[in-house]
Amino acid sequence: MILLAATESVTSNVALTQLLDPLHLLTETWLKNAVLPAILVIVFIETGLLFPILPGDSLLFTGGLLSATDNPPVSIWLLLPAVMVIAFAGDQCAYWIGRAIGPALFHKEDTRFFKKHYVTETHAFFEKYGPKTIILARFVPIVRTFMPVLAGVSKMDYRKFVTFDIVGAILWGGGVTVLGYFLGNIEFIRKNIEPIFLLIVFISILPGIIAVAKKVLNRESNTDEAAQHDAALTASTNEPTH
Repeated sequence: MILLAATESVTSNVALTQLLDPLHLLTETWLKNAVLPAILVIVFIETGLLFPILPGDSLLFTGGLLSATDNPPVSIWLLLPAVMVIAFAGDQCAYWIGRAIGPALFHKEDTRFFKKHYVTETHAFFEKYGPKTIILARFVPIVRTFMPVLAGVSKMDYRKFVTFDIVGAILWGGGVTVLGYFLGNIEFIRKNIEPIFLLIVFISILPGIIAVAKKVLNRESNTDEAAQHDAALTASTNEPTH
């Protein structure tokens, strides 16, 4: 019985791994006869319909790889513009989903896990850092699914969102596909495409992390100094007078 359960677990894990392996999906399943529609549908679902557990980066990379083969299932000249348009359309869908649920959040009473000020703070964050966030979020799995929703909830200026979302769609949708076209045959890059992107994003936001850390440390230092000052003042007040 235990052996049977273990076997079923291994089988399920293998099936899940294959499901998330774009090379397997696009070459070993029925999707090999519909590579372009498969890529576009998966990209739209991941970016526009709040379904984050899909192989976005590696899927685009694999699409570029396949388009560079001798008898490509899809032309790179068709794949590139189609992917960029769908990536943009997905984020637009997610943004308006956020705009639709935003008013309900503003009228929702504060709970243990939700406070109205979370939304207003998110709005302030997007107004200040939104452009860079919208672009960089494209390259981070899961984050790219929910970032446009948060932008909609916080009512980020739509013109600003559209402008930088176009840039993000071009850099992510087009850029990752082109990388796959030219570098797909390099095994190390093919197997580590997502960690490479995460490292690039981390390096990009490192200055911001350092700035936030400094602010937190300065705030804690100021708090400690204020506490010490109050303690000293209290002690001096309580000293007996002669």
